[in-house]
Amino acid sequence: MSETTPTPTVKTPSTTVSSPARLADDTSQGRTTIAASVVQKIAGIAAREISGVYSMGGGVSRAFGAIRERIPGGGTGGANIAGVQVEVGEKQAAVDLDIVVEYGASIVELARAVRRNVITAVERMTGLEVIEVNIAVNDIHLPDADNDEEIPTVQAARVE
Repeated sequence: MSETTPTPTVKTPSTTVSSPARLADDTSQGRTTIAASVVQKIAGIAAREISGVYSMGGGVSRAFGAIRERIPGGGTGGANIAGVQVEVGEKQAAVDLDIVVEYGASIVELARAVRRNVITAVERMTGLEVIEVNIAVNDIHLPDADNDEEIPTVQAARVE
Protein backbone atom coordinates (compact mmCIF):
# COMPACT_ATOMS: atom_id res chain seq x y z
CA MET A 1 0.00 0.00 0.00
CA SER A 2 1.47 3.33 -0.99
CA GLU A 3 0.74 6.65 0.62
CA THR A 4 0.40 9.79 -1.38
CA THR A 5 1.22 13.04 0.23
CA PRO A 6 -0.73 16.06 -0.89
CA THR A 7 1.36 18.61 -2.70
CA PRO A 8 1.18 22.04 -1.11
CA THR A 9 -0.30 24.78 -3.22
CA VAL A 10 0.85 28.33 -3.05
CA LYS A 11 -1.71 31.01 -3.70
CA THR A 12 -0.46 34.07 -5.46
CA PRO A 13 -2.41 37.25 -6.14
CA SER A 14 -4.28 36.65 -9.32
CA THR A 15 -7.22 39.00 -9.28
CA THR A 16 -7.14 42.53 -10.55
CA VAL A 17 -9.30 45.47 -9.58
CA SER A 18 -12.10 44.27 -11.82
CA SER A 19 -12.85 41.34 -9.52
CA PRO A 20 -15.93 41.83 -7.35
CA ALA A 21 -14.65 40.75 -3.94
CA ARG A 22 -12.22 38.53 -2.08
CA LEU A 23 -12.64 36.52 1.06
CA ALA A 24 -11.28 38.33 4.08
CA ASP A 25 -12.91 36.37 6.89
CA ASP A 26 -14.99 33.19 6.99
CA THR A 27 -16.36 32.14 10.34
CA SER A 28 -19.30 30.12 11.58
CA GLN A 29 -21.09 33.43 12.12
CA GLY A 30 -20.68 34.69 8.56
CA ARG A 31 -18.35 35.71 5.79
CA THR A 32 -16.62 39.03 5.09
CA THR A 33 -15.44 39.89 1.60
CA ILE A 34 -13.46 42.92 0.49
CA ALA A 35 -13.67 44.31 -3.04
CA ALA A 36 -10.37 44.86 -4.81
CA SER A 37 -11.43 48.47 -5.41
CA VAL A 38 -11.48 48.97 -1.63
CA VAL A 39 -7.88 47.80 -1.38
CA GLN A 40 -7.03 50.13 -4.26
CA LYS A 41 -8.57 53.14 -2.51
CA ILE A 42 -6.87 52.35 0.80
CA ALA A 43 -3.48 52.08 -0.93
CA GLY A 44 -4.02 55.34 -2.84
CA ILE A 45 -5.03 57.30 0.25
CA ALA A 46 -2.14 55.86 2.27
CA ALA A 47 0.36 56.80 -0.44
CA ARG A 48 -0.92 60.38 -0.69
CA GLU A 49 -0.66 60.81 3.10
CA ILE A 50 3.13 60.89 2.86
CA SER A 51 4.67 64.34 2.58
CA GLY A 52 6.63 64.63 -0.66
CA VAL A 53 4.11 62.77 -2.83
CA TYR A 54 2.75 65.46 -5.15
CA SER A 55 0.26 63.31 -7.05
CA MET A 56 -0.50 59.80 -8.22
CA GLY A 57 -0.34 58.39 -11.74
CA GLY A 58 1.56 59.16 -14.88
CA GLY A 59 0.80 62.12 -17.09
CA VAL A 60 -1.82 60.30 -19.16
CA SER A 61 -3.70 58.81 -16.20
CA ARG A 62 -3.70 62.19 -14.42
CA ALA A 63 -5.12 63.87 -17.54
CA PHE A 64 -7.87 61.26 -17.90
CA GLY A 65 -8.57 61.52 -14.17
CA ALA A 66 -9.00 65.28 -14.41
CA ILE A 67 -11.44 64.85 -17.31
CA ARG A 68 -13.30 62.07 -15.52
CA GLU A 69 -13.77 64.21 -12.39
CA ARG A 70 -15.57 66.86 -14.45
CA ILE A 71 -18.11 64.36 -15.80
CA PRO A 72 -21.11 63.85 -13.48
CA GLY A 73 -20.83 60.38 -11.96
CA GLY A 74 -17.43 59.86 -13.53
CA GLY A 75 -15.48 60.33 -10.32
CA THR A 76 -16.83 57.24 -8.59
CA GLY A 77 -15.67 53.65 -8.73
CA GLY A 78 -12.47 51.76 -8.06
CA ALA A 79 -10.92 52.19 -11.48
CA ASN A 80 -10.70 55.95 -10.94
CA ILE A 81 -7.80 55.80 -8.49
CA ALA A 82 -5.07 57.10 -10.78
CA GLY A 83 -1.68 55.52 -10.34
CA VAL A 84 -2.81 52.59 -8.18
CA GLN A 85 -3.14 49.02 -9.41
CA VAL A 86 -3.78 46.08 -7.11
CA GLU A 87 -3.91 42.34 -7.34
CA VAL A 88 -5.90 40.71 -4.58
CA GLY A 89 -5.88 37.02 -3.72
CA GLU A 90 -7.62 35.06 -0.97
CA LYS A 91 -5.21 36.17 1.74
CA GLN A 92 -2.63 38.37 0.01
CA ALA A 93 -2.44 41.58 -1.98
CA ALA A 94 0.14 43.22 -4.22
CA VAL A 95 0.14 46.94 -4.98
CA ASP A 96 1.71 48.93 -7.83
CA LEU A 97 1.95 52.71 -7.44
CA ASP A 98 2.86 55.42 -9.95
CA ILE A 99 3.77 58.64 -8.16
CA VAL A 100 4.97 62.16 -8.85
CA VAL A 101 7.47 63.41 -6.26
CA GLU A 102 7.96 66.96 -5.00
CA TYR A 103 11.33 68.38 -6.05
CA GLY A 104 13.87 68.16 -3.23
CA ALA A 105 12.45 65.05 -1.57
CA SER A 106 14.73 62.05 -1.18
CA ILE A 107 13.12 59.56 -3.56
CA VAL A 108 14.57 56.51 -1.79
CA GLU A 109 13.39 57.66 1.65
CA LEU A 110 10.03 58.74 0.25
CA ALA A 111 9.51 55.35 -1.42
CA ARG A 112 10.32 53.58 1.87
CA ALA A 113 7.83 55.76 3.75
CA VAL A 114 5.11 55.26 1.12
CA ARG A 115 5.69 51.50 1.07
CA ARG A 116 5.57 51.27 4.87
CA ASN A 117 2.39 53.38 5.09
CA VAL A 118 0.59 51.45 2.34
CA ILE A 119 1.47 48.07 3.86
CA THR A 120 0.40 49.18 7.33
CA ALA A 121 -2.90 50.68 6.14
CA VAL A 122 -3.92 47.79 3.88
CA GLU A 123 -2.98 45.08 6.38
CA ARG A 124 -4.62 46.88 9.32
CA MET A 125 -7.85 47.68 7.50
CA THR A 126 -8.31 44.50 5.46
CA GLY A 127 -6.38 41.76 7.23
CA LEU A 128 -4.76 40.85 3.90
CA GLU A 129 -1.01 40.27 3.83
CA VAL A 130 0.66 42.75 1.49
CA ILE A 131 3.41 40.82 -0.25
CA GLU A 132 4.82 43.70 -2.28
CA VAL A 133 4.42 47.38 -3.03
CA ASN A 134 6.11 48.40 -6.27
CA ILE A 135 6.65 52.13 -6.68
CA ALA A 136 7.39 53.84 -9.99
CA VAL A 137 8.39 57.50 -9.83
CA ASN A 138 7.18 58.98 -13.10
CA ASP A 139 7.92 62.67 -12.62
CA ILE A 140 9.18 65.35 -10.29
CA HIS A 141 6.97 68.33 -9.54
CA LEU A 142 8.81 71.64 -9.70
CA PRO A 143 7.35 74.44 -7.56
CA ASP A 144 7.83 77.00 -10.36
CA ALA A 145 5.92 74.83 -12.85
CA ASP A 146 2.54 75.77 -11.34
CA ASN A 147 3.21 79.49 -11.58
CA ASP A 148 4.34 79.27 -15.20
CA GLU A 149 1.28 77.31 -16.28
CA GLU A 150 -1.30 79.43 -14.48
CA ILE A 151 -0.01 82.92 -15.27
CA PRO A 152 1.14 83.42 -18.85
CA THR A 153 4.05 85.77 -19.11
CA VAL A 154 3.48 88.83 -21.26
CA GLN A 155 6.59 90.41 -22.61
CA ALA A 156 6.62 94.15 -22.96
CA ALA A 157 7.33 95.52 -26.38
CA ARG A 158 10.98 96.15 -26.90
CA VAL A 159 10.34 99.20 -29.04
CA GLU A 160 7.68 101.84 -28.52
